[in-house]
Amino acid sequence: MDDRRPDPIAVLTSLPLQPAYAALGEPYVTPVPTTPLPTPQLLHVNPALAAELGIDNATLASNEFVDIMAGNRVWPGYAPLSSVYGGHQFGVWVPRLGDGRAHLIAEIATAAGQRRELQLKGSGPTPYSRFADGRAVLRSSIREYLCSEAMHALGIPTTRALALVGSPQPVRRETIETAAVVCRVAPSLVRFGHFEYFYYRNEHAQLAPLADHVINENFPEFAHAEHRHAAWLGEVIARTARLMAAWQAVGFCHGVMNTDNFSVLGLTLDYGPYGFIDAFDAHHICNHTDEGGRYAYDQQPTIGHWNCSRLLQATLPLLSDTPERAVELATEILDRYPAIYAQAMTRAWRGKLGLRESRAEDRELINRYLSILDRGHSDLTRSFRNLAQVRGNDAGPTLGVREEIADLERFDAWIDDYRARLRGEQSDDAERSARMNAVNPKYVLRNHLAQAAIEAAQGGDYSEIARLFTLLQKPFDEQPEYAVYAAEPPASARHIEVSCSS
Repeated sequence: MDDRRPDPIAVLTSLPLQPAYAALGEPYVTPVPTTPLPTPQLLHVNPALAAELGIDNATLASNEFVDIMAGNRVWPGYAPLSSVYGGHQFGVWVPRLGDGRAHLIAEIATAAGQRRELQLKGSGPTPYSRFADGRAVLRSSIREYLCSEAMHALGIPTTRALALVGSPQPVRRETIETAAVVCRVAPSLVRFGHFEYFYYRNEHAQLAPLADHVINENFPEFAHAEHRHAAWLGEVIARTARLMAAWQAVGFCHGVMNTDNFSVLGLTLDYGPYGFIDAFDAHHICNHTDEGGRYAYDQQPTIGHWNCSRLLQATLPLLSDTPERAVELATEILDRYPAIYAQAMTRAWRGKLGLRESRAEDRELINRYLSILDRGHSDLTRSFRNLAQVRGNDAGPTLGVREEIADLERFDAWIDDYRARLRGEQSDDAERSARMNAVNPKYVLRNHLAQAAIEAAQGGDYSEIARLFTLLQKPFDEQPEYAVYAAEPPASARHIEVSCSS
């Protein structure tokens, strides 16, 4: 019997390359080698995503795969590259940023015919490193690896994570930490800032090839449209508005909503300082370096709108040769954002409350509940999850639900109106409860959970990474064996701070 294992390099070589982004060449991309990582160790791998990509388990377990994920070996047939972009960082224009510690290592087609880009983050310096070391630390790499997959399981558009590799190599941040590399996966990693870079350099001739690449590879429905750039930009603005609503609905806060961190595919991109809200505070700031609260929870929809305005500014030359007409078209596209966001947000809140019908009084009902949670700093995830226990015909207080509430007088008045609303649409309690539990997660990646995995990993124990990864694949399921992970954070962990240091 022939028990020889397939050659891992042959397996990867068999995956069809689709180097469309690399084909753009300079000035969009720069070939640049990765920097080898000493003594790499595969800390975790995402088998489901690997299967989607066509990578088998034997390859995942091979030394060759680890070396590729560490940046110690190139993907067969592909030369690593990095791209240049600019961006508005905290509202201030920074003309040259780029992939300072990231390398695109492959562009492949899956068996389903989907194009995917694989990028290593933390794989060494590039021409855009701005004197930095090109490395990522274990702490931030664990957070990105876990959260990108947690967001995917929540149904929120995001980049994915294929593998997490660690190394004993020391990296200096506030203290000495160790290095790590994450392999992120997405249909495209082009950002708003890519277009801003060429616009503000007055290199407007570079805008159309980049836009056409994005359209051809990711928006084929617009490829032959008469006004393809306007149609594409309209879809980007719509996706961004819907993404902001999706973030708000689960209490996700992105701490660095710069234009260089916004995807033209409407994906959640760059998991630096982020956090899921525990005690609800509409003005929650997850990044402690954001002293002015520019990216606070309640500002995210507005910032999304502002970032879209920057993208449209940067793509004016694509809309019309006449500047006045270009501005008119850009304004028309941008003006769609508020209505798209409001519709998506109202639909999300209505779903979280289990309301099937759309009624004029819904917005008031929703806002009253959010205000009750805000005033009492109630746990956002638990408060919405517990509402599935409410029964429309019950007259008394709702145990379990009330435990999360501080302002019980206002809550009891609200619950009476909520029950009346449920009875008004003849809501079936069991059916509604199932619908609510399908959109209100029981589990999210709370900061203290991520921190526990980080501290264990820094001590050489990676089991908590695997445990959280498994748990967060099914955030809406009860998973009684993991019930402790749905609890509020202990008092000692309620003020964990995250920053841009990574």
